This record gives sequence, structure tokens and C-alpha cells, in this order.
Amino acid sequence: MSLSKHLTKLFSCSHATASAASAARHLRRRLNPPLPPPPSSLSASLLSLHNNILQLLYSGDLTEASLLLRHSFYSNLPPSVHTVNATLRSLLLSRHHSDFLSLHRFSIQSGMPPSVTTHNLLLQCYVSLGRLDTALEQLRLLEKDDSVVTPAPSSYRVVIQGLVENQRLTDAVKLKDEMLAKGFVGPDCKVYNILMGGFAKAGNGDAVVALFEELKEKLGDEDAKVSYGVVCGNLMKGYFLSGMEKEAMDFYNNVMGDGSGVKFGVDSYNSALDALGRNGKLDEADKLFERMESDHDPPVRIALNGNSLDFMVDAYCFAGEFGKAVTIFGKMEKKNVSPGVKSYNKLIEHLGRNQLVATAEAVFEEMLSKNVDPDESTYVLLMKGCFAVNRAIDAFDYFKKMVKSGLKPGLIAHLVVMSGLVNSGELNIAQEVFDKMLGNSVKPSTACFELLLKGYLKVGNLQDGIKIAKQMLLDDRIIFRDEIKELLVGELTKGGREEEMEILYKEVEREKAEAAAREAEEKERAKALEKEERQRRRAELAAKEAAAAAASKAAIEAILGSKRNVDAEEEASADGSNGFLRKIDIPSE
Repeated sequence: MSLSKHLTKLFSCSHATASAASAARHLRRRLNPPLPPPPSSLSASLLSLHNNILQLLYSGDLTEASLLLRHSFYSNLPPSVHTVNATLRSLLLSRHHSDFLSLHRFSIQSGMPPSVTTHNLLLQCYVSLGRLDTALEQLRLLEKDDSVVTPAPSSYRVVIQGLVENQRLTDAVKLKDEMLAKGFVGPDCKVYNILMGGFAKAGNGDAVVALFEELKEKLGDEDAKVSYGVVCGNLMKGYFLSGMEKEAMDFYNNVMGDGSGVKFGVDSYNSALDALGRNGKLDEADKLFERMESDHDPPVRIALNGNSLDFMVDAYCFAGEFGKAVTIFGKMEKKNVSPGVKSYNKLIEHLGRNQLVATAEAVFEEMLSKNVDPDESTYVLLMKGCFAVNRAIDAFDYFKKMVKSGLKPGLIAHLVVMSGLVNSGELNIAQEVFDKMLGNSVKPSTACFELLLKGYLKVGNLQDGIKIAKQMLLDDRIIFRDEIKELLVGELTKGGREEEMEILYKEVEREKAEAAAREAEEKERAKALEKEERQRRRAELAAKEAAAAAASKAAIEAILGSKRNVDAEEEASADGSNGFLRKIDIPSE
């Protein structure tokens, strides 16, 4: 029997070569990658491990959870990708980036097949660390033909969000174009919304409108309506920036109308609320907030969150309605939305800027009564407010309260308190804060030195000014700018002490030379100690080897001596037997 057609023509699933078959299998796997089973399908043992690790994560014991997860890889029941992803997400949210990367590398090396969620978490980690180029490289690895997992819309959102937040808008637009060209993901309204928000923040309203028109063109007018709720707020900001207030409000009224059919989530509501509040539309913002309150029905529907409160606080404060901004906190609590430290900081910032420091302090006390722990920003905002109304000592008291509370003030907090104290003439207290910076593990910056130097020169205290200048010149991290040098020289010249500048430079050169000599001497001493330590270890090793050789020799001698004694006894025994046989005339052989 003969076949008139080639075998591959008759059977669509057959292939001419093994390589072609392998390529076809890989293509099918790439187009339809296998999804990991959901957590509900895990076996009883795997589910028990998953729940145990989740319990540790919820209790905040990330170290123990990571350790248990690592140990489970060596057991007969390795963890599922869902368990690994849950642990990685907790580490990322807690900003334990080094532990995240270590666990991710360990899980991959242990043979766990990563899911798209695993890749997205890695992208988020790189973005959070500011390693945007590394995130782009990782994303392009997913785009390769031999990648088992293809990028999802969320993958592009993570990287584009990072680029936008770091003002790399051109790179973000290029990545969006690359996303469309690769074909893994179609036009994604959330990606466009992120880009529109970035351009709106940069003040480029025309680019915002152009992106919206591009999205409509790619989706079509009917399909684009689905995305109107997502892009509404940023599009309104773009219209407002371009001076198109009528178009902004027409679009808003269109999508918010009863028959629009556009669905709004909490993020979409918040974006529109922010656009209205920032552009003087307080009445419309009030109406929208009331609609959000009526729609809010947790857990069925979430229409309010902490960001909603922040945007309404902004709207009221921009309009000068500070009383309403304070009372809205109580309204949010009735809706089971508890204001966090970010919301309180937002209100305190607005009150401080408008010199309503007493009200800001009352908000701070209320914050403490509600068991909301203030952070460094809270105290910094209170200090700024106190300095603005000439209450320098009260501002310094807030700095001391921050230290007493267990918070470690960073460089910004030190700069704020020092700047305010210097401007208020409290140079002694500012110097005290400066002297304690190193004790708080904070290295003074150039700005810290310049604040004190200018303050001392302003009051004519040249002696302390020279001391600060000397510290600046001795510290290799600090830049002694020409402007500061000219200021110091000018004040010294006014006081008839211009020669002290030359003396200062000579002292600095001498002390630097002495420090370099001490450093070189310490290096030589360290080398000598290291050499001495090596010689000591070699001598110890030689002595141990000699002792071991002597012990071995003694053991061998003992064994040989014992053997000689046994041989001698055997010979003596043999001689005795032969003598007895001779006595009775019996030959030995």
C-alpha cells in the first residue's frame, strides 16, 4: 500500500522532524501557558503549609515565615507558587527588598516555576528600589520567544508607573508603543491613564488630551466608553491645563449622567474628585463626594477610602474652608473609613501653611487620642508651622518629642529644625542639634554646615564661623563652595582678620597631612599585625603537624615493639617444646 500524500499532509498533528514537533509544542505552550492551580485546589498538606505561613505573615513575623518557606523546599512537600508569592508580597510591602530578592532567587533555584504574579512582584521590587533599567530588562526577558510566561497588562503597568513617577515620561511612552507593537497586550486603558496622570502632573495638558484621542482611536468609540471611568479624572486635568474648562465639565457631566453606563470604582471616583478640587469646583466635588458616600456599601461595594478623604481635604483647604476640612474626618469614621497618618499629615500641612498652628496642634492631639501613631513627617510639618508663627522653642519641643517617641529623625528633620532655629537667632540650640546628628547616625550635609556658618557670620561670631568652615574643609564629603568662601573672606576682611583665612587653610592642610600619616601608620601597623598573625598561625600549624608526626611515630613504634615481643614469646615457646621432646628421645619432625 502506498500513500499518495506525505504523512504530514494526512495528519495535522504530525511533524516532519523532531525539532519541528518541539517548536510546535513550545508555541502551543507559549500561546496558552499553563496556569498554576488555585489555592483552593491544594492538597490538605499543602493547604496546611500555606495557612501556617499566612498566619506568620499576618502576625508580622516575616523572618519566621521566610525560614519556614525555605525549609519546606527541602521536604517531600515543596510549597506552591501561591505560598511563595504571598511571602514575597509581604516582604515587598514591608520594604525588605534584600530579603525579597534573596527569597526570589532561592525559590527559582529550587525549581519553582514562577507565575506572572511572581514576575510582577520582582518588577515591583526593582521599581521600588529605583532600578528602572533592571526592571525594563526583566520585562524584555518576558517578551522573548523562549519565555514560558508572557507579560500581562499588569506587568507593563508596574514598569510604566515607575517610569512616570521618576519623570521618565519619554521612556514610558516608548514602552507603551512597544507593548502595542509586541502584541502581547492590547490597548490598556490603565496604562494610558498612568501616562495621562504623569503628563498632567508635569503640566502638559495637550499630551494628556492627545493620549486620550489615541486610546479612542485604537479601541473605537463604543469600546472606549468602557474606559471613560478610568481616565475621567486625568482627562479633566488635561482639559483644565489646556484652558478647556467647558470640555472638562462636559465630559464629566456626560460620564456621570444617569444613562451613561460608565462604571466608576473608588480609584476613578478619587481621580475625578482630585481634578474638581484642584480646579476650584468645590460644589461639584461636594456633590461627587455625597454620591460616593451613598454608593459606599462595604463589602459589596467600596466607593470611599483614605485617598478620598485626602482629596476632599485638599479641595476644602484650596477653597479656604478649613473648618469643613476638619469636620469631614468625623463623617469618614461614620462610613467605617478610619483616617490614617497620611490623612492627618495632609490636614496638618494645609493648616500650617495658612498659619493655623493652634488648629493643627488640636488635630495632632486628636490623632494621638485615636491611637494613630505620628511619623517623622507629622513632626516636621508641626515644626514648620511653629517656625512660621515665630514659635521656635515650641518647634524644638516637637523635635525632642519625636526623638523621645522612638522615631529617628532623618536629615530632612534636622535641616528643618536647624534652619528654623538659625533664622530665629537660636544658634546655640541649632549647634546642639548639629552636634547630636552623628549620635543619631545622621551625617550632616553641606546645607547643615552652611546654615550654621551663615548664622554665625550674620551675628558677627567669626570665631565659631571659622570652626564650622574648618570642619567643612576637613570633611571630604562636604563641598566648600566659592560663594561661602567669599562670604567668609568678606566678613573676616571687615573685621580686619583677613590673614586668618590663610592660617585656616594651613591648619587644614597640616591636619589632613597628619591624618593621612596616621592612616598610613595604622595601615602599616595592621599589615604588620596581619603578618605576625600569619606567622603565628604557620608556627601553630607546624607545631601541630610535628606533634601529630611524633604521635604517629610513637604509635608505630609501639605497634612494632608489641609485635617483636609477641614474636619473641612465640620463639621461646617453640624452643621449650623442642627441648622436652629431645629429653624423651622423640624427634621434633
